[in-house]
Amino acid sequence: MNFVEPIRSKAQLHDIEDWLKKYNAKYFVMFEIGIYSGLRVSDILKLRVEDVNHKTHIKIREKKTGKYKAFAINPELKAVLDQYCRGRKAGEFLVPSDAKFPRQKPISRERAYQVLREAGEKNRLPGLGTHSMRKTFGYHYYKRYKDVAELMKIFNHSAPSVTLRYIGIEQDGIDKRMSALSFRGFD
Repeated sequence: MNFVEPIRSKAQLHDIEDWLKKYNAKYFVMFEIGIYSGLRVSDILKLRVEDVNHKTHIKIREKKTGKYKAFAINPELKAVLDQYCRGRKAGEFLVPSDAKFPRQKPISRERAYQVLREAGEKNRLPGLGTHSMRKTFGYHYYKRYKDVAELMKIFNHSAPSVTLRYIGIEQDGIDKRMSALSFRGFD
């Protein structure tokens, strides 16, 4: 399994969004759901138009944990979803496969990974993958609210240290201190 990073820079995040928008709207929508919700890609891919269209909340049963989860749809995400869902059938997957009968199944996790990896490479951000969406959500949520306990609850993590390591905050601190370490001019 490859280790992926959150997108720390908002400028880089916007570059990825712009690239995905031009590449294919469904991948842009997948990415937006990921960065605004913190959902795992396996839960994003099973979403259908009826799950998000004209809704205030997304309600799912997490594939990995089996736990029920409901959360408010961010207004910026809602605007993206409302526009994207126009003219689409209720039972259609949000991120449909390009196969012969595309509306009958979503893209695979592997395809999602390939697209995000390519988006990262095209935008000088190597190490982008499907977990980058979830980690990006967590990173920016933590930076904004500094509430690791709440973020831990959102992610269903067992300890604050797990959450901080997962979103890259722990590594940021280590990197900053290691860069500041100096053996010159001190006794």
